[in-house]
This record gives sequence, C-alpha cells and structure tokens, in this order.
Amino acid sequence: MAFPKIWYSVAVGFLLPFSYAHTDFFTSIGHMTDLINTEKDLVVSLKDYIKAEESKLEQIKKWAEKLDQLTDTATKDPEGFLGHPVNAFKLMKRLNTEWGELESLVLKDMSDGFISNMTIQRQFFPNDEDQTGAAKALLRLQDTYNLDTDTLSRGNLPGVKHKSFLTAEDCFELGKIAYTEADYYHTELWMEQALKQLDEGEVSSADKVYILDYLSYAVYQQGDLGKAMMLTKRLLELDPEHQRANGNMKYFEYIMAKEKEANKSSTDAEEQTEKETEVKKKDYLPERRKYEMLCRGEGLKMTPRRQKRLFCRYYDGNRNPRYILGPVKQEDEWDKPRIVRFLDIISDEEIETVKELAKPRLSRATVHDPETGKLTTAHYRVSKSAWLSGYESPVVSRINTRIQDLTGLDVSTAEELQVANYGVGGQYEPHFDFGRKDEPDAFKELGTGNRIATWLFYVSDIFLSLKYWAVIFISGTAVFWYNLFPSGEGDYSTRHAACPVLVGNKWVSNKWLHERGQEFRRPCTLSELE
Repeated sequence: MAFPKIWYSVAVGFLLPFSYAHTDFFTSIGHMTDLINTEKDLVVSLKDYIKAEESKLEQIKKWAEKLDQLTDTATKDPEGFLGHPVNAFKLMKRLNTEWGELESLVLKDMSDGFISNMTIQRQFFPNDEDQTGAAKALLRLQDTYNLDTDTLSRGNLPGVKHKSFLTAEDCFELGKIAYTEADYYHTELWMEQALKQLDEGEVSSADKVYILDYLSYAVYQQGDLGKAMMLTKRLLELDPEHQRANGNMKYFEYIMAKEKEANKSSTDAEEQTEKETEVKKKDYLPERRKYEMLCRGEGLKMTPRRQKRLFCRYYDGNRNPRYILGPVKQEDEWDKPRIVRFLDIISDEEIETVKELAKPRLSRATVHDPETGKLTTAHYRVSKSAWLSGYESPVVSRINTRIQDLTGLDVSTAEELQVANYGVGGQYEPHFDFGRKDEPDAFKELGTGNRIATWLFYVSDIFLSLKYWAVIFISGTAVFWYNLFPSGEGDYSTRHAACPVLVGNKWVSNKWLHERGQEFRRPCTLSELE
C-alpha cells in the first residue's frame, strides 16, 4: 500500500551570507497585503484628485475659449464694440467680478483630500529599514538559488503569477544598498546590471556617471585595480571634471606604479594569513553550501537499501479510541533521525481559522538567547509569528488534542501553538530546537525541561531542509520528530533550517513538546544514544 505523493518545488529559506548586517526584512506577507490595500486606496484618492483638477481645468479652458473669441472680435474694432452699451457693461462686469472669480478658481487647491489621505496612510508606510531589508532579501535569494542579476531583473522566476521587472533605477538602488552594507560583491553585480540596461537603451532617471562612480570603487575594493581604472576612465569620458574620479585615477595610477616596482612574491606572513583565511572559510562553507544545495532541490538522495526500510501505514495512535475506526495516513520520511509524516492531518477550514486567529497578533519572531535564556529577536530568523492557546478557540484545542493522541506525549507542558509567516526572502538559518549543554538556561523560565519533540504543520506549500536532506510538503500535512534521545541527550542530527521564500507565501504552525510529563509516556534509557 502506498499513499500518493505530491512533490512541489516551491523553495523556502537558507544560510545568511556572513557579510550581511543585522537589518532584515521583518514584514510578513500578511502585513504586506495590508500595504497593497493601502496603496490601492491612495490610487483611488489620487484619481479623485486628478478628476477634480481636470474638472477645474475644463472650466478654465471653456472660459479661455469664450474670451478668446470675444477679445478677438473686440480688438478688431474697439470703438465700435464698446459703442454697444451691453458690451460696455459686460466688460466692466468681467474685469470687476468674473476675472476675480476665475482667479479664485485657479488658486483653489484641489489636493486637500488627497494630501489628507496621504497623511493618514503615511503612518503605515514602510521605512528605510524595511526597504533595506527587502533589498537584502533579494540579494539573499540571488545567492541561495544561484540567480544572475539579469534573471532577477527581468523577473524570470519559477512559478510566478504576476511577472515584474526591475528598472535600471531599481538596480541602481539595490547596488547602493549593498554598498552601504560594504557588500561590494553585490554592489558590482547590480551596478553593472543598471549600466547594462542603460547601454541597451532603457530610458531612466538613473545617471551613468553615478553608477560608474559606485561601480569603480566597488571593483577596486575587491582588488581588481585594472577594471577599476577602466571604469573610472569611462566615467571621465562622460564627466571630465568629476573631482572624485580624477582623484581616484591619480591614486590608481600611483598604486599601479607602486605594484610594478614591488616584489610580486608574497611574504611568509602573507602566505600564513592566506592559509588562516582559507581555514576559516573551510570551517563554514561546506555546511552553508550543502544547505543552499538543499534549498535548490539538490539534496542528497537516500540509497535504495535505506529506502526499503521506510513504510507507509494507517496509524491509530497505538490503539487510541479516537483513531481505531478512523486511522490517519502516516509515512516514514527518514530513518536517522526518524521523521514521520502525517497526511491530511489538518483541514482547510482549520488552517484558515488558525491563520485568521494569528494574523492580528503577528509580530517579529523570537528565539531563545542561550546566554540569558530569554526570548529575543535575531537576524538569522526572519519571519513573524503568533502564539495561540487552546482555551481561546475550540479549533486550537482540537489540534492540541490531536497532537497528543498521535504522538502519545502530554501536551499540557508543551508550548502554545506557534504560527509563523515568512515573507519574500524570509528564512530561519540552521538551528536546533532543543537546548544544548552549553545552554543550561534555555527554557528555564518555562519550568518544563528541554524540548523533547517537534510537531510541524504545513499550512501552505513549502520546502523544509533537515540535516543534509530535504523534505517537500503540501498544505494540510505535518511532520514529527524527537529532538532528544530517550536518555535525554540531544540528537544533533536534527539540525535544520528554513530556506528563503523565493516565490509565494509560507505559513507553518508548530508545537514544541517538553520533557515534563513524559516520564511514563516515553521512559528514559540508560544508554546515552538510545
């Protein structure tokens, strides 16, 4: 017996480049949809303002056309025209009264309504930090999924419904944000893309001189002196009087001459420094590359021999009365660590209820600080989350009971149901759910011991990477694994990460179960790794 498997390639979350600062994109998709509605409201207000201005101009235009004909006739024979008493009266009336009314109409400000609406809505606008975070999310996606600047600029992403593209000005802005972060690698990529689009004839407010200024310096900072000089020369062709470019050119020529005179061979100290740098790179790059591969769907495949050990079944929760007559679908997803997957375990109606309960209280997701044991925000987790208690909704209570019945663990000491929403580029870097030995106070304030197990619902189509393997699920399913061995020791093979959201909207909901209350449900063993 085999249950039908549906695999999706919607990717979601990775290892943050080490050169990034801690500013990140905190806005969830749920909050961004509010911004879409805000912008729509502003567009309606703007169109109303345009209509008012058009109506005003139409009145002025009719007045001008009428007077144009009248004055044209009057100026051809002024005395004859004014000989008519009605014409003389109307001239006095127009100059004394009507021109004053026209002046009031011209001076009338039709923008009051629009400006008032703008002032009200401005409090909900993103700030500089949000814009920087959104830009950095794009750069993170670019690195994780090996996307070149041209692909991103043209919006050629898999699975997109609404294709969009970046203008040369947008590319320039991305380059500037990277520059302010001293990220010269991405500065070069995006300044070159902006320059390319301008060279191809795109009409833009972006200035080649400014682009070349940033680009030449970013290239120089990366050690390519020859290319930096070439770009600076191009800049000076466009603006021969550019003060900084002239100064840079003299400096580049000085450095070039000095390098020619200097001995090209590296000193022993330099070689040692290079070796130490290379060792440091080797310390983190292998794991980082493996996670990025998983996010791209290039995970390691299980051998046929190990696959034969995995089964699917109808599971009744060890003869739980609620599931004897209606067992659930369960699959073995992985052997070490043992991960099981539950299919059709949460209904669409329950998903929508959970999301609606969470949306009003979504806030920046937190993690446990290993030093203080308290919850805090961290740059390596970019999402928004909310916590739901069983007493506030029968749906949440029913979900908690379901988890208890199917895991056999006591949920009375578990943490509340957490609902997380990841926006574009949202991610959670590699981490453990349990507290390690060097974090003795990780969950001290809860008083319920360590996190013994994790239950994770998928309430939108997403992708999860665990250890050096990957799992893809669809909405309505869940995975469950133990973080601790029965002995109470942590299982370090449960290290996992959430890939950055490339396209779409990622919702998950998880339940962390703790040690307290499980003494007779999952007895401990004497062996450390059992």
